[in-house]
Amino acid sequence: MAGHGPGGPTPYWKQMLLVILAIFVSSTFKLMPSVLTGRIIDEGLIGRDMNALIRLILLSLAVTLGANLIGVFESYLNSWIAQHITYDMRNSMYRHLQEMSQRFFTTNNQGDIITRMTSDIDGVQRVITNTLTDILSNSITLIVAVVVMYRQNWLLATLGILIVPLFVIPTRTAGRTRWSLTRESQECSDEINGILNETMSVSGQLLVKLFGREDREYERYRAANEKMINLNIRESMAGKWFMVILNTTSSVGPMLLYLAGGILMMRYNSDITVGDITVLVGLLGQMYRPVNQLLNIQVDWIRSMAMFTRIFEYYDMPAEIQNAPDAVIPDSTDGSVVFDHVEFYYEPDRQILKDVSFRLKSGDCVAIVGPSGSGKSTMINLIPRLYDAVSGTITFGGIDVKKLDLHFLRDHVGIVSQETYLFNGTIRDNLLYARSDATEQELIEACKKANIYDFISSQEKGLDTMVGNRGLKLSGGEKQRISIARVLLKDPALLIFDEATSALDSISEQKIQEAIEPLIQSRTSILIAHRLSTILAADEILVVSGGVIVERGSHAKLVKAGGVYTELYNTQFSKAAAADPDHSDYRVDNHIYPGDEY
Repeated sequence: MAGHGPGGPTPYWKQMLLVILAIFVSSTFKLMPSVLTGRIIDEGLIGRDMNALIRLILLSLAVTLGANLIGVFESYLNSWIAQHITYDMRNSMYRHLQEMSQRFFTTNNQGDIITRMTSDIDGVQRVITNTLTDILSNSITLIVAVVVMYRQNWLLATLGILIVPLFVIPTRTAGRTRWSLTRESQECSDEINGILNETMSVSGQLLVKLFGREDREYERYRAANEKMINLNIRESMAGKWFMVILNTTSSVGPMLLYLAGGILMMRYNSDITVGDITVLVGLLGQMYRPVNQLLNIQVDWIRSMAMFTRIFEYYDMPAEIQNAPDAVIPDSTDGSVVFDHVEFYYEPDRQILKDVSFRLKSGDCVAIVGPSGSGKSTMINLIPRLYDAVSGTITFGGIDVKKLDLHFLRDHVGIVSQETYLFNGTIRDNLLYARSDATEQELIEACKKANIYDFISSQEKGLDTMVGNRGLKLSGGEKQRISIARVLLKDPALLIFDEATSALDSISEQKIQEAIEPLIQSRTSILIAHRLSTILAADEILVVSGGVIVERGSHAKLVKAGGVYTELYNTQFSKAAAADPDHSDYRVDNHIYPGDEY
């Protein structure tokens, strides 16, 4: 395990000692009625001693009651330990997954993640609750039973034990079968969770309805569900056939003891009594039961190992993005950014960024433009270390981002993305997610700067207005402006707008533009945009194509250069300019450009 696994039972060693003690006492008490039965038969019934009969019966009942009461105490302790270890595992897994880079969440199936966090860890709880204590309980019972049997009659005890190897024969086959079926079943569960996660989400349901794919998705779910049912039936029956073999084998031993005991009594005039034979048969049953259960536990253990394997596959995944041992926490930062020969790829044969170098001075604004898939968003994701550069260095406030404390770094970088995510709660809840101690006045000021306060104040509940699942009760523009207000509450040194207006109508874009322009005047910022009006506010424009910065400069210089930016302008930006009379002087065909102050 890569240092992230659960703490295991060690923190609960005192409770574990109590469980072991309770199991030992309870197991011993459970064997005593079988021993007392022999005395009841020989001393009470055959000996015709009423006092002894009553005394032994009452003692047997008292021992049975004591064993059951201790068993209840042991079950409580066992459940308490199992629940707390499961609690620790869930917390540990959740913390570990939070430390994983964005690569983990973009490459792994969400249903797979949920299954391992829920049903797989629940399987571990069952192992702790049942398997571990059953091993202890049955082992103690088996040892005590064998000792008592040999004290009764070594010959009959040996005869009964000779049957035990027959139990082992079906165990290996059953174990392999259940291992295979369990892994297949959990993978099927991943598939089902994935389908539910995709099609039961708001966006997924909308897509299903708009394309009329209800029947197709139902059939996909039904097929996966049917596969799961068949696997569960096969796994259940594999266990049942295993138990049939064990139970059949178990019945052979008592019959042999009755036969051998009868021969000793009738043919060889042995001093063995009916009570002795009864005790040995009872003890043999007490011995076979733990043998059966231990072998069945082995099968269940093998099954559980399939779940353990899946869980520890995640635990063993190292967190790609980690704090340096000597991480730096500066008193403040100016938000300046420097990319120095930065390269990045997800796969070595598919490079995303190649030798990217640029400098963003404190207080300046840089716009990054380029065709879709050129690496623009990847560049900004490297700054807060959502991913790490493969080579080259990125500095933030003059310090290598890999040397900065992660919390400090991310606290001082604010990103407004194209896909705004709001939690299902109130506007206030979503704003306070950025800073839980923000005052009412600070919330209002942030909303005013984001040009959303007029809308909020017009709502009956104001800041306590519910936004709905993923914010779907609001328009795209309203959600985006709330997300801007949320970022502003962080008061980041660097503000990044990642195509924040590309999916909005012109009215929403204008309101957001009115919010963005004063913000980029007052702090260091990076703009990724397809729209001309957003780009013009930048001090410098970087043109990215194929993961390389191919051009840089002001709008006017880049349009004149006749390169990638000119092509982008002619195909994208000029449409916006043509639609807006205020920007008509930017048209390439008229050769009229603004001053170089941009």
